[in-house]
Amino acid sequence: MHSYLPILLLIISNLFMTLAWYGHLRFMKGSGWALPLVILASWGIALFEYCFQVPANRLGYGHFTAYQLKIIQEVISLVVFSLFAGALLGERLRWNHFLAFLLLLGAVALAFYRPR
Repeated sequence: MHSYLPILLLIISNLFMTLAWYGHLRFMKGSGWALPLVILASWGIALFEYCFQVPANRLGYGHFTAYQLKIIQEVISLVVFSLFAGALLGERLRWNHFLAFLLLLGAVALAFYRPR
């Protein structure tokens, strides 16, 4: 098993997750859809998230620790969300958001650090 496969599956999973959690802000706002219908649509999209997230964790565990998998997932989630927020919601990434992401990357480096 290649170590990049779980990461690829996590990226795909996060694409679905971001669409399920935030897609209604772009695609369903003003559509007249009632909130319960939006929730059901989001659950339907989230099913596909789980179809990639669970195998990613299953395949990745052992090569990565559970902590490392979670941290990788969170960073991927932030990158995917940033792209989504910029491209589809028209939101701007500000300096403080960028700095916060850099600090999270520092957390990733710390999680993968192995003292001798």
